[in-house]
Amino acid sequence: MRSFKDNAGRQWSVEINVAALKRVRGLTGTDLMQVIEGTLIERLIRDPVLLCDVVYALCKPEADTRSVSDEEFGKAMAGDAIEAATTAVLEELVGFCPSPRDRANLGRVLQATTKVMERARDLVEKKLDSGELDRLADRLLETAGASSTSALEPSASTRDP
Repeated sequence: MRSFKDNAGRQWSVEINVAALKRVRGLTGTDLMQVIEGTLIERLIRDPVLLCDVVYALCKPEADTRSVSDEEFGKAMAGDAIEAATTAVLEELVGFCPSPRDRANLGRVLQATTKVMERARDLVEKKLDSGELDRLADRLLETAGASSTSALEPSASTRDP
């Protein structure tokens, strides 16, 4: 079982078992076992609303005990809380996989995904630090400024009002 803390300071437990999979499927229409096919990880990472819906469904028994609604849960999910919840869900999914080979492979996919995301973040930081993005923005603004200042001359067929 993994856990994470939301932005309201509440600690949540994420446990994936058959009952949790059924609850997620029933409440969100998401089949968490698609993670083995490789499409679900990207969807969860790219769509924070889907991720939070899945996490809420996983945590629903705990949320019901605490009288935390779906909306209240969502309000407390941003920034670091989303990243911590993502990690908890994905690590739990790896641990749930029935086949040892699937667990090993999914663990490798998760590690590779994490590495790619870190490399992308490093690349963005490098571009920001180098000033490359500032230079690109300056060039785009110069180009946009040049094209907007050259107004067309009225044609001979244009009548004065």
